[in-house]
Amino acid sequence: MAKIAVVYWSGTGNTQAMAEAVLEGAKAGGAEADLLTASEFDVSKMDSYDAVAFGCPAMGAEVLEEGEFQPMFDSVEGKLGGKKTGLFGSYGWGDGEWMRNWEETCRTAGAVLVCDSVTCNEAPDEDALEDCRALGKALA
Repeated sequence: MAKIAVVYWSGTGNTQAMAEAVLEGAKAGGAEADLLTASEFDVSKMDSYDAVAFGCPAMGAEVLEEGEFQPMFDSVEGKLGGKKTGLFGSYGWGDGEWMRNWEETCRTAGAVLVCDSVTCNEAPDEDALEDCRALGKALA
């Protein structure tokens, strides 16, 4: 049974709703899965998981949240080589540049992106939540 971490940061609850859907999908896919905030996760936990889903909304000029999420992600980036990974997040403006940049960072670090990243504008609708469940199943 695969063990999956769903790690997220959410300011308004939109990305948290997406994280909960990823968790549902991972469990439905037969995996053991943990839901963790960015402040609860760090590099010391990476080797405990077979796969990781990271969720963070676009902030500022389409960047990851800089207070908690970005420092955590920077700390685990060196452990992404060969790791099954999924990305998700919401945005309120822009065209998704933050996600494209994040995907490139993950690929450069050697992460194995298991499916297309899931993005939604503002609150996730049912289609976005279903895409999140599919991401969780792909990680499982």
